[in-house]
Amino acid sequence: MAPNQQFIVPAGLLAIIFGYVIALGVGWPQAGTREIVAASHAAAEARHTPVGVEAPPFWTVLPFILLLVGIAVLPLLPHTSHWWESNLNRFMVAGGLAGVTIAYYAFLHGAAVEGHWPVHHVVAPAEGGIQTGLATTVLANALLQEFVPFIVLLFSLYTISGGIRITGDLRARPTTNAAFMGIGSLLASLIGTTGAAMLLIRPLLETNRERKHVAHTVVLFVFIVCNCGGCLLPIGDPPLFLGYLEGVPFMWTLRLWPAWLFVNGLLIVTYLLLDGLWFYRREVKSDIERDTRVTHRIRIAGWHVNAPVLMGVVLAVALLDPGKSFPGTDWHPWMYLREVVQLCLVGLSLWLGSREIRDANLFTYGAIIEVAALFVGIFICMQPALQILAVKGHELGLTSPVHFFWACGGLSGVLDNAPTYLVFFKAAQSLPDDSRVATVAGVNSLILVAISLGSVFMGAMTYIGNGPNFMVRSIAESSGVKMPSFFGYMIYSFLILLPILGLTVWLFLM
Repeated sequence: MAPNQQFIVPAGLLAIIFGYVIALGVGWPQAGTREIVAASHAAAEARHTPVGVEAPPFWTVLPFILLLVGIAVLPLLPHTSHWWESNLNRFMVAGGLAGVTIAYYAFLHGAAVEGHWPVHHVVAPAEGGIQTGLATTVLANALLQEFVPFIVLLFSLYTISGGIRITGDLRARPTTNAAFMGIGSLLASLIGTTGAAMLLIRPLLETNRERKHVAHTVVLFVFIVCNCGGCLLPIGDPPLFLGYLEGVPFMWTLRLWPAWLFVNGLLIVTYLLLDGLWFYRREVKSDIERDTRVTHRIRIAGWHVNAPVLMGVVLAVALLDPGKSFPGTDWHPWMYLREVVQLCLVGLSLWLGSREIRDANLFTYGAIIEVAALFVGIFICMQPALQILAVKGHELGLTSPVHFFWACGGLSGVLDNAPTYLVFFKAAQSLPDDSRVATVAGVNSLILVAISLGSVFMGAMTYIGNGPNFMVRSIAESSGVKMPSFFGYMIYSFLILLPILGLTVWLFLM
């Protein structure tokens, strides 16, 4: 960790916590919670288009599309790949396109806008001049309602898991690697796909360092640990957390366990067959002998402090929702208390944890800064798309769970799966009500299953479908593993993952 980060991050945490304490003294978080509780009955009303609200023109989604295309293409082009490595440059692109979106609402949008922070409301345009009310409403929707909880959760899981180090060099048999993936599929739902991937990728690479055929192992690790394992809890994968923020109950995703078990189980069996019958047999005999001779058991450091802290994050997310009373009481947690508690837990991890362990993990904040720099733009640029879908989503022709799975999943593979989930979640909310089927947060429960599975599972289709995919690829290549190219990776996903997902749709959604 860079020396300046050792002081800047804790100082920033203290400033945020101190500012929240002052806000409590003034009564702002308490007032926000009272508004949320008082307006909870309006949730159903918010799913219908209020009078005066009109969808923005379709061209307003162009900044969103350009940003997502840039994220996909700029790292791959020889002339821009090095330039794109700078988080400042990423933020300049994301912020510039976000500015175009806000400028549209400030100068061109002439209809009312729905606000969602701190509660649902409608803001009418002013008579003339700059529409500051519309612009600030869109910013509040994007940043205060969606981005802040999203990035605080990712930051907390990323930073705390960085204080745990797993080392070991086991015999690199197919069953050993499959065990890493099986454990990772469980951890992904408990500590997030990012946290699980960062914990396990280094010991997996260390275990396989004597082998020459390792790339396929990392690809299947990405399928399982970075994506498909994370669908059991909202903290597992960013799309599901956005659903939780939109009103999906915290424990609802546990009902996805049959599909989780089916997909991850088939992927592990496929890996065992692929590695055991082909790649392991192609290893040089001397490498296998050295792998057998040079081993040491798994060691875990830093878990005494950080494992309980990680569980604290899970409990904070589950219990401190201002829209729900704290279990066993009539008290509703203050607005943003959930996020401040998570940041306090990060502070505990940094204070009580070992700096040497983080240094050994080569821990830096670069990856989470990259996510923040890009997603602040994504959440703003996607607002026109969300509003178009809220008004016209019923016109897309998506009516069945199968439609939503492939539409949401297909875009999750080539875009980022978190905003894609939210786009189709809003589209599903705009469908006509069907009294024969239960709804969850205003969405047909079967369609919500399809959106959840599609966004999480098909985020593994490409390197850009989910944040940890590229992170794992980078770590593997820095360890000497020659990873497939962007399209080489897609050969694996089309030949292995896509048929399994087709079976999943047939068994669980038809």
